[in-house]
Amino acid sequence: MSSASHARSGLDRVLAAPDLLPGGALGLLTHSAAVSADLARGVDALLAAEVDVRCLISPEHGYWGTGQAGDGNDIDTDRATGLPVLDAYGLHGAELDRLLAGAGLDRVVVDLQDVGCRFYTYLWSMVDVMASCARLGLPVTVLDRPAPLAATAVGPGLDPACASFVGRLGVPLRHGERLGSLARAVAAGHLEHELELDVVEAPGADGSACWVAPSPNMPTLTTVALYPGTGLLEGTALSEGRGTTRPFELFGAPWCGPELAAQLRALDLPGVRFREAAYRPTHGDHAGEHVHGAQVHLTLDPARAGAGPEVLDPLRVGHAIISTVAAVHPERPLWREQAEGRPPFIDLLWGSSAFREGIEDGASYEEILSASPAPTVRAA
Repeated sequence: MSSASHARSGLDRVLAAPDLLPGGALGLLTHSAAVSADLARGVDALLAAEVDVRCLISPEHGYWGTGQAGDGNDIDTDRATGLPVLDAYGLHGAELDRLLAGAGLDRVVVDLQDVGCRFYTYLWSMVDVMASCARLGLPVTVLDRPAPLAATAVGPGLDPACASFVGRLGVPLRHGERLGSLARAVAAGHLEHELELDVVEAPGADGSACWVAPSPNMPTLTTVALYPGTGLLEGTALSEGRGTTRPFELFGAPWCGPELAAQLRALDLPGVRFREAAYRPTHGDHAGEHVHGAQVHLTLDPARAGAGPEVLDPLRVGHAIISTVAAVHPERPLWREQAEGRPPFIDLLWGSSAFREGIEDGASYEEILSASPAPTVRAA
């Protein structure tokens, strides 16, 4: 068990002083990346501390973080503890209410490793569970964690017409915040029902924790630093590097050539460099095809790369890549195929149509930001 002197997260504080969690039957919204300071699984450590955990509740990618984007849990029972694993991915509203109400819980505890980006879905798993608990009269405790990067907020807010599971509320696109702070802000003014919320603070400094990948395509802190920008490629017809060992660093398409990397290098963007690259993704966009493009290399310590937008603004990097492809290959379809009855996926990722329309009009990054909605939710 972690001692108080080694506490880094809210979990570590509870392990040192279990009475920080009220008694009763607890459901734990978590995944395998939520570990203690000594890298023990959170659920194992809590049970060893005689905390009454009755079930695990899993978000996107499943408890073990093995599912690809859009996948939920693939196990019903945790092998080590015998606890049931409730798959909450894809559920909200009445469906999620039924799942939680049927578990016989007195409280839901949230312990998730996030990455500080609005379209990474663990934030919204927490918010959906908070909303359900408010309707059910169940209290919620968030075991907070240091943010993986020391990062300032950059980017737009959210047009309500573009609200989805990759962005329910108008937090900045790269918010860089701890989930506990965002939970307080949501509970204070963005839930229809009152919620009893408690946050167990994390004493560790942002950007200093041992990184455990919370999903298959978030393997390193470099990925975390670049993702708010290169993640925008998921709204395009390009490969964003899924199906390779460098997701969100490699990018391209079968119809790209060496001119893409050359033009990106000429931009001399702060904090990154580009090199020509080719790869064959095993899954995802253009799986099995020869993809030509580039790799973006971070030139800074990733844990500190986001400490100021003048050092690294990943959204500027994403804009540079997509606008360059649009200029070099105007004959090629740029955007991912639109799902029927929904806004284009790039609009859901950015939070409005401003990015897509700006790229199509040849607008600068600054012009697109000024045309985008301002953030409406700030950490409390």
